[in-house]
Amino acid sequence: MDADAIDLNSIYQDSDIESAIALLDEELVGLAPVKSRVSEIASLLVVEKLRNQVGLQAQPPSLHMSFTGNPGTGKTTVALRMADILKKLDYVRKGHLVACTRDDLVGEFIGHTAPKTREMIKKAMGGVLFIDEAYFLYRPENERDYGKEAIEILLQAMEDHRDDFVVILAGYEKEMDKFFGANPGMASRVAHHIDFPDYDDKELVQIADRMLVTMQYQLTDGAKEALSEYISLRRQRPNFSNARSIRNALDRCRLRQAKRLFDGRKESITRDDLAMIKEEDLRASRVFSGGVDQNEGNQK
Repeated sequence: MDADAIDLNSIYQDSDIESAIALLDEELVGLAPVKSRVSEIASLLVVEKLRNQVGLQAQPPSLHMSFTGNPGTGKTTVALRMADILKKLDYVRKGHLVACTRDDLVGEFIGHTAPKTREMIKKAMGGVLFIDEAYFLYRPENERDYGKEAIEILLQAMEDHRDDFVVILAGYEKEMDKFFGANPGMASRVAHHIDFPDYDDKELVQIADRMLVTMQYQLTDGAKEALSEYISLRRQRPNFSNARSIRNALDRCRLRQAKRLFDGRKESITRDDLAMIKEEDLRASRVFSGGVDQNEGNQK
């Protein structure tokens, strides 16, 4: 082997990136294209680190990102893991995630926006600033809106601190496209656009299974069949939010299970009684009768 040769696998393993990517696999079902992009970015940073070690220095790559997709598709979880990867590869100092929305950045009167935005940037420095529903920062229809000021301050920080500060903008795809179209400065600074697809029925069943294991609940065979039917029907209803909707559905099942246990209470119940969700706990949902409430929180 050449004396100057570098063991790439050894460097990759020493950086502990594999464990971070494995954790992402453990936390999130599916999302193969997203996980592939995360792995590509990690590989880029490993190579950049090696280039610096052998004297092939260049300006740090821009890692500001856009995450687009519907609610409940794992954007925040991936942002957390990305912050961890950036820290492991010494791209940022701390590797923490600061999540915010327009309300955390934009003020309501003159002189209010700049300190709010700078405070959030200060909190996120050395890590990742995750801005959810980022398109709300720009409201051209309101001449007195201060979102533009927040954007300008963000742009400056994204340029000046690109080696220790990463911004991830998140939101619906169409709205984010309009946002970038109206803000070319922001578009030019965001190098990585990652789309988060909706989960299919099979993936949603897997997500439910993982949640049930974590919560230490089990489904009867009839409840398993009912869950599959529920997911297929629920996807067609308004306000569907992927994994978030599944969690809400399971929470409502727990409520029905608790009511069932009390309504038919005996002198004693077993551990299995407390852990078991039955078919009736699922089929009591209005989803099976075609009913839809105004919002998911009321959809039983």
